[in-house]
Amino acid sequence: MDLLDAKMDIIRQLQKEVISLQSASRPSDIRPVDTGLSSIEKAFPGHVFPTGVVHEFISRASEDSAATNGFIAGLLGLLMRKSGVCLWISTGRTIFPPALKVFGIEPDRVIFIDLNRQKEALWAIEEALKCNVLVAVVGELRELGFTESRRLQLAVELSHVTGLIHRYSAKSENTVACVTRWKIGPLPSFMEEGMPGIGYPRWNVQLVKVRNGRPGTWQIEWVANSFRQVTKQTLSISQIHTSKAG
Repeated sequence: MDLLDAKMDIIRQLQKEVISLQSASRPSDIRPVDTGLSSIEKAFPGHVFPTGVVHEFISRASEDSAATNGFIAGLLGLLMRKSGVCLWISTGRTIFPPALKVFGIEPDRVIFIDLNRQKEALWAIEEALKCNVLVAVVGELRELGFTESRRLQLAVELSHVTGLIHRYSAKSENTVACVTRWKIGPLPSFMEEGMPGIGYPRWNVQLVKVRNGRPGTWQIEWVANSFRQVTKQTLSISQIHTSKAG
């Protein structure tokens, strides 16, 4: 039993050293991104949303794909809050560029590259992730293999660009080298009675996998250019209104 305890202590020490090295490799001019969601940030090592890594998003249905793009746009809004340019590379773009203004992004700060073949898109994403003048790179693909994902992760370890890979209509949830795996679903929006409009964008956010962190599920909305957690009371009221409308 003493030998087992000693081995576990060694493993824990190695994990701490790995996290320390990952933090030390970050350039001093890169600052943590404040998502405004302490509940989600607590899921990550050091309670900080990881930038300079590759995040993977998986969606199956078209409504989940739309919700995922919305959540990604919210992240981009935070990453690009002060300045910077992003590349959005896809083999079947579904985002409507003017809609990015909802998330505080001027469309001319996002360069869209539409390609026909996945092989071409993967090459373009990898090359873009090597370009350290970019704030982020969004890649829309159907499939991503482990070797391909490892190449993307190696690219950002040198450039410290944040990669957001959206696998829409993915056939499988295979193992990849990305730091996180997310699943985003839509939630009914809600506005107080008498107020015009369709309400704030809302999502069910599931962090399925996070390296050295704690997965979890949250209900999130986008309000005044920032994420905000939906309270159980507000969520219940909106569901009642949706039921009445139906």
